[in-house]
Amino acid sequence: MVEVTARPRSLVDVPLHYCPGCTHGIIHRLVAEAIDSLGIRERTIGVASVGCSVFIYNYLDVDFQQAPHGRAPAVATGIKRVLPDRVVFTYQGDGDLASIGAAEILHAAARGERITVIFVNNAIYGMTGGQMAPTTLSGMKTTTTPFGREIRQAGGALRVVELLAGMDGVAYAAREAVTSPARIHRARRAVEAAFRAQIEDRGLGIVELLSTCPVNWKLPPVEAVAWCEANMIPAFPLGVLKDTTGSGG
Repeated sequence: MVEVTARPRSLVDVPLHYCPGCTHGIIHRLVAEAIDSLGIRERTIGVASVGCSVFIYNYLDVDFQQAPHGRAPAVATGIKRVLPDRVVFTYQGDGDLASIGAAEILHAAARGERITVIFVNNAIYGMTGGQMAPTTLSGMKTTTTPFGREIRQAGGALRVVELLAGMDGVAYAAREAVTSPARIHRARRAVEAAFRAQIEDRGLGIVELLSTCPVNWKLPPVEAVAWCEANMIPAFPLGVLKDTTGSGG
């Protein structure tokens, strides 16, 4: 029998705890595949944030450090500066990175820290019950915006990658989605390119991945994927915004 696909060595063979239809599991696999492809498993250190994804340290077979809410870029900076030969990445949701941790990621990017940031955007606070996040779309209903996000009162959705791509310290910035096999393939290339930016000592690499949250969106999993395609991708355009690696990722 010919094996056409296999579990990445960096992905632990245990059941995931995520809600049905959540795409964190797909993104975990993309990170594991990038680590395997680049041959960096023995020298990779992940920084887990606060939120639904905090338990990523149970699923990837690399060293991990837990950071307080929003502080993953600062913790990653400390690890990288003490151990410059290691490949250090953060794994953060939109509540962690774009809200409480906004200052942390902005200053890490401005300093050009040699870290990789995996930013999962599902436009809502998932773990704490579905409140409005900085990336919540205009008109989107959440527990704190039951009539829909109103721009005049709450402002518009924050486009993090566009904000960071303009900084000199950022070597790679891209946004992709994991809503179809073709998009997942492009997301895989982007994740690997973000790691390569660090390995080549060019600067900070960030990939924003549009994800689903069926439970808090109150949609079945298949409809959640369609909702992401119809609403999130137009609001958060996909593609590579900055690439100094020359990888075409």
